[in-house]
Amino acid sequence: MLTGELRGKIDGVWNDFWSGGLANPLQVIEQITFLIFIKRLDEMQELEERKATTLKRPLERRIFPEGADARDEPYENLRWSRFKHFAGPEMFRIVDEHVFPFIRSLNGDGGAYARHMRDARFQIPSPQLLAKVVDKLSQIDMGDRDTKGDVYEYMLAKIASAGQNGQFRTPRHIIALMVELTQPKPEDTICDPAAGTCGFLVAAGEYLRDKHKDLFRDEKLRAHFHEKLFNGFDFDPTMLRIGAMNMALHGVENANVAYRDSLAEDHSEDAGRYSLVLANPPFAGSLDYETTAKDLQRIVKTKKTELLFLALFLRLLKTGGRAAVIVPDGVLFGSSKAHKDLRRLLVEENKLEAVVKLPSGVFRPYAGVSTAILVFTRTGVGGTDHVWFYDVQADGWSLDDKRQPLLSSEKLGPTPEAALEESEEQKNNLPDVLMRFEERGAAERERPRTAQSFCVPKADIAAAGYDLSLNRYREVEHEEVEHESPAAIIADLRRLEAEIAEGMTRLEEMVG
Repeated sequence: MLTGELRGKIDGVWNDFWSGGLANPLQVIEQITFLIFIKRLDEMQELEERKATTLKRPLERRIFPEGADARDEPYENLRWSRFKHFAGPEMFRIVDEHVFPFIRSLNGDGGAYARHMRDARFQIPSPQLLAKVVDKLSQIDMGDRDTKGDVYEYMLAKIASAGQNGQFRTPRHIIALMVELTQPKPEDTICDPAAGTCGFLVAAGEYLRDKHKDLFRDEKLRAHFHEKLFNGFDFDPTMLRIGAMNMALHGVENANVAYRDSLAEDHSEDAGRYSLVLANPPFAGSLDYETTAKDLQRIVKTKKTELLFLALFLRLLKTGGRAAVIVPDGVLFGSSKAHKDLRRLLVEENKLEAVVKLPSGVFRPYAGVSTAILVFTRTGVGGTDHVWFYDVQADGWSLDDKRQPLLSSEKLGPTPEAALEESEEQKNNLPDVLMRFEERGAAERERPRTAQSFCVPKADIAAAGYDLSLNRYREVEHEEVEHESPAAIIADLRRLEAEIAEGMTRLEEMVG
């Protein structure tokens, strides 16, 4: 958790950018990301230098070469620890004319993140702003992995709170729920083909660190964690840089975060490669048949991106691989042939395990679309027995545009630090989702369809045309209301009419 003091320092950096003329939050986070990377390069070389001094041997790895660059600037001046002491104009010249060309030329020498630096551009408009930001970033202690990750996550949250580009950020408690539902393992190979800021991959990494603390004692598993476990793709270079930095600051130096137009490229090399897919792909778009990968069109003939991404997930997963992905409600009940074919494929040829309906306010204020989490396993031979449905009515946050927390921080999320009281469970259903998901093969089978969660046999789903919307199977309890018989009601009406007539007669006699 970030302290109030640390949050204040980050807010100060952010406010300096805004007052200095950079108003686009995505541009701000990108420039901050560049500066953090430059600072990290210096820290990495300092670590190597200390190691060499302690062991009394030459440097094993040198990031900043000896001598000067092509424009005769000593490489020593390109290091954060050096230029941070320069006056504003001199610092600006060094960073603009020498540091950025240097990091563009690294080509992976500074870790996986450096691969995405080829088109990095310095966009801080003035020496005064650069000097302010460098000074404040130097004061933010990001010595340990948890603090680095928390600082960056807090900055990423500001992209969403600024009201622009919020679509890049899935709520972290929803990501945490999906990770808990799939329980990543150290041997997994995880993929997010619409990675954005790599939130799903980061959360999976944190889950593994927490649940499998001994994995780093195994040399093979440790190498797998850093080199092969995490795979994220995006076609936005800015997102790739931000996502790769997010992974690096969370302690994964060489995650495979790469450029790819996931729906347009052939996937023959990646087919059946991954054991776990976690994703929240873009909704409500459509592509031309000509630009869509042919291997996906063979799975489902459609132009709709939400269906193509589901086909992609099935294509990427190995047999026995599992997935938790967010889809818009239209995928669950759409009546087109492509919709029905894809749902039949999930139910009949693979193992669909759960449909978790989310409240429509989850993605506010950026979108009010209704969504659900699909949890399934690729088998290729069926396996669906019952499908478990859960209607999430509260995720711990208000469902209006403000999205304010309804409970204290220790009672939010799918695995809260403090136990929830019964009244609080109605404000945060996510722990109940996890508990009941574990019981989907046992006690949940006995729950009535009037409950918040229940199971539906495959035969019922097939009979309904593979409709996967929860309301299709929910039963509504109606309270029985007893009414008087028509004869008794008529008798009461006649009695009232007689009383009214008698009253009128008396009134006329009194007036007369």
